Amino acid sequence: MKMSNFQQLIVQAKKMQEKLQKEMAELRVEATAGGGIVAVTMNGSKQLLSVHIDKSAVENDVEMLQDMVVAAVNEASRKVDEALGSQLGGLAGGLNLKGLF
Repeated sequence: MKMSNFQQLIVQAKKMQEKLQKEMAELRVEATAGGGIVAVTMNGSKQLLSVHIDKSAVENDVEMLQDMVVAAVNEASRKVDEALGSQLGGLAGGLNLKGLF
């Protein structure tokens, strides 16, 4: 029995979803703030993996340091979103939609 075009598309989409999930789990992005005083690493699931704060920043204004941490984390999150958008765009191009519409 032959699969319908729609069933084939569902199977294809599921494979692409699994591939994307694997790629995003392996993704690592880094972002900095304050000219590199604060550096963070985040994975594709937006889990913060590490924070590095230059020792010179600890002696300075704590509020400014907190702002730099927030800025670096937000930048890393934006980079994850950008990577996800790129991945989704590439995967969507791989779907064979001929014959469905």
